[in-house]
Amino acid sequence: MIGSFTFENLPCRVVFGSGTLASAKAEVERLGGKRALVLTTPQQEAQGKSLGAALGPLYAGIFSGATMHTPVEVTERALAAMKACEADCVVSLGGGSTTGLGKALALRTGVNQLCIPTTYAGSEMTPIVGQTENGLKTTVRDAAVLPETVIYDVDLTLTLPASLAATSGINAIAHAVEALYARDANPVTSLMAEEGIRALARALPAIVARNDDREARTEALYGAWLCGVCLGTVGMALHHKLCHTLGGTFDLPHAETHTIVLPHALAYNAPAVPDAMVRIARAIGAADAARGLFELAKRLGAKVALRDVGMPEGGIDKAADLAVTNAYWNPRPLERGAIRELIARAWTGEPPGAIKAAA
Repeated sequence: MIGSFTFENLPCRVVFGSGTLASAKAEVERLGGKRALVLTTPQQEAQGKSLGAALGPLYAGIFSGATMHTPVEVTERALAAMKACEADCVVSLGGGSTTGLGKALALRTGVNQLCIPTTYAGSEMTPIVGQTENGLKTTVRDAAVLPETVIYDVDLTLTLPASLAATSGINAIAHAVEALYARDANPVTSLMAEEGIRALARALPAIVARNDDREARTEALYGAWLCGVCLGTVGMALHHKLCHTLGGTFDLPHAETHTIVLPHALAYNAPAVPDAMVRIARAIGAADAARGLFELAKRLGAKVALRDVGMPEGGIDKAADLAVTNAYWNPRPLERGAIRELIARAWTGEPPGAIKAAA
């Protein structure tokens, strides 16, 4: 039986397919842009300059300093570059780091954004930006940071290494997993969530097996879009809070951190969300949702231990303290001792297990 619910459809235009990057100039014009600043990471600067050439007279310049966790000092430098070239819009080409920078600029200036993702991060579908200052990452939810237009071009993901596709894809799955037990979950978002998980769980092993599998790449990008919509539509819980805490505090790689933490966060919440566990297990074709996601990560060759991505063992207690600071909703009550056990398991890389409540 379907009960009462609220569903808010976010106003974002999506252009999906192969070769759709060619529509970038027309999409900037559609937004009324006259001078576009292209944003990239240092690694994608050449791609950004090529895109700038395709924009022709609309190209105002490039800022290639985007980096993970959107440090405030990087945003300040990008803002200066934006003012220097008198840009009236931004075109973000890259993964979550570049998308995050574009959002931070939009939050400060109100400029329109054309977002062109090259990974499966999903941030392009959300009105959320996470920013890091003095080692602490905080998030802001504001309609002003939702990109006006997103171009999904499967061709841009064909060169994404299989190892990065794996962790980026599981990062996307995490959005849909938490959407299934969100406080404001609804039937529409839950349909997208299960379909997004299914698409990625099927596509990622095929990509690892054959990096140029265009059909699998298309299905993965489709799944990432759906998972991103879930992230932007309903609230997240413990998993995302933990990953923001770990990433911002210890400067850990974003997608890898999500990949490692997800099975353990799900095991923590499992007793409180049996229906979601059934849907996740069904989507990934496993008997147990948490263990199935852990095994999927291993099968894809992803790292499964926080110690292997740079987290010090001495940081476990600090992370547990931060995770229970500033109350936020979660389907299972937040218990410092149980969360410490969760983080400790993730640090060593052991399989997820039932985490009992304190007596």
